[in-house]
Amino acid sequence: MKLISWNIDSLNAALTSDSNRALLSRDVLKTITEYDPDVIAIQETKLSAKGPTKKHLDVLKDFFPDYDIAWRSSEEPARKSYAGTMFIYKKVLAPKVTYPKIGAPETMDQEGRITTLELDKCFVSQVYTPNSGNKLDRLADRQVWDERYSEYLKELDQQKPVITSGDFNCAHTEIDLAHPDRNHRSAGFTDEERADFTQLLDNGFTDSFRAVHGDIKGAYSWWAQRVKTSKTNNSGWRIDYYLVSDRIKDRIVKSEMVDSGTRQDHTPIYLEIDL
Repeated sequence: MKLISWNIDSLNAALTSDSNRALLSRDVLKTITEYDPDVIAIQETKLSAKGPTKKHLDVLKDFFPDYDIAWRSSEEPARKSYAGTMFIYKKVLAPKVTYPKIGAPETMDQEGRITTLELDKCFVSQVYTPNSGNKLDRLADRQVWDERYSEYLKELDQQKPVITSGDFNCAHTEIDLAHPDRNHRSAGFTDEERADFTQLLDNGFTDSFRAVHGDIKGAYSWWAQRVKTSKTNNSGWRIDYYLVSDRIKDRIVKSEMVDSGTRQDHTPIYLEIDL
């Protein structure tokens, strides 16, 4: 099974705009098609509550003609056109799709942050984890989210193996970002978020990238858009992950970043696993 996960930071902009960034995003989509993935997980779609428009669907069909989609958007009382997730999967898979709510604080459960596919041999889920905020004003809520999400994955894992991916908004260890010394109280690298991620793994999950590559340094999945040289200098963070149930970790074949060229922000990640 071949899977790709990507925080696209606005599917609408990527599919309908002619800006330079949109053109770069569509180049990344072309690259994704070359992998011939079975399942593509997309985070931060930023679509309306009504979901993709006909124009969006037509463009997606051009890229992925033999695929179906499942989506969940932010809905009231949450912010409009915010967060959101989408799966693009080969029609032959015919999964059961669920859009779980985990009892998260505030409007997090209405922000379209989790979608799950149930296949014959496993669950394939994705998450767009809430950011703790520039001033860590959402950190306490984020910690509740982390606990509830971890429990949700444990429940799935009791039924069949789990593959989950997404933007976890957490660099787990100091080698997962370029400048740990100056970011210990930055959202995504607080002691609290890192401890929560450790707890998630301790609940029976494996970070597939580290399972394959060990403690390799300089491997990142996100580079700040607002810093022009962040990618050329490789001043990034690894905050996007494929996690798998411990009992299938030996079946991982590949886990790596997809080359997104000069486009900054998130790059897609790729998992190949023999189930």
